[in-house]
Amino acid sequence: MVSSKDVAKHAGVSQTTVSRVLNTPEFVKKPTLDKVMKAIDELNYIPNAHARSLVQNKTNTIALLSGPLHNPFFVDTTSAIINYANEMGYRVNVQYVNDHKLPEAYATAFENKVDGIILSCILIDDPIFEKLKQMDVPFITYNRKHKKNENFVEIDNFQAGYLSAKHMIELGHKTIAWVGGPLTVSSFKNRYSGFLQAIKDYKLPLSEQYIFNTDTSKQEISTAFHRLMKLERRPTAICTGADSLALNLLDDAIGEDFRVPDDLSIIGIDNVDISQHGMIQLTTVGSISQQNLGLLAISELIEMIENKKNDCIKITEPVKIFNRRTTRKIENKQ
Repeated sequence: MVSSKDVAKHAGVSQTTVSRVLNTPEFVKKPTLDKVMKAIDELNYIPNAHARSLVQNKTNTIALLSGPLHNPFFVDTTSAIINYANEMGYRVNVQYVNDHKLPEAYATAFENKVDGIILSCILIDDPIFEKLKQMDVPFITYNRKHKKNENFVEIDNFQAGYLSAKHMIELGHKTIAWVGGPLTVSSFKNRYSGFLQAIKDYKLPLSEQYIFNTDTSKQEISTAFHRLMKLERRPTAICTGADSLALNLLDDAIGEDFRVPDDLSIIGIDNVDISQHGMIQLTTVGSISQQNLGLLAISELIEMIENKKNDCIKITEPVKIFNRRTTRKIENKQ
């Protein structure tokens, strides 16, 4: 295997000069730079990234802990994060994490040196938050945040839940159900709180039998759907904690020969790319700017890494309704 010593000998320079060309080429005179680069090309030399990272104390690697890919939100954000990071010269080590396996995911992610950490799996009371702060490695969360309310990018989740219920109410629905996710997660907790506040503000009755805070698995969502549809007074509308849940409910409704929105209106939250598909056209709540949360988060993280910024990032994107084809106005005969 060709070494930097071989390159130095071939170019007629010192090994230190070769190292300088690889790590700080802007400080090397052009004739010397050209000579070393020619030697590298002729010998087909591949620099040792690990060795360079030891010299520079930088790995150009970012750890990403993303949610599972059955949720299209994480498909959209993971793609945006990786593409942007690659454009900026960083590799991304990705783990797709389920909440019940968080300790193992954290252990794997932190066993290798990285320049920064971006994660969407943090829980409200997650003890890992203090460990992240003590690691002296820049980090940011997206979509979810810790109760410390630091270093996050999110949408206004409370307002998203509120707007979803308000939309249904203004369409004339009075029997409205909720299908959300675990309340240990900030996004689901705040969306559910916003939903409840709208129901309260508009003085609508709400029984526990219309509320399902699931583990977001397809099985639990289907169970929630079938229980709702078997009620003597079944809901005419379902507000959900995420587009992924709404899409699963749409699938269940079609499978049971319910017409959406004629028999049942469904609304999501997140405005993922697939919700806009011509065959789906999901009514949803999302960021007014329609900026990808993963892209916002990774750009902030790389800014922290490269400029050694210790600023506490707090970004909450305002939201609005994207009114499409899965909700409709009804007569008040409930």
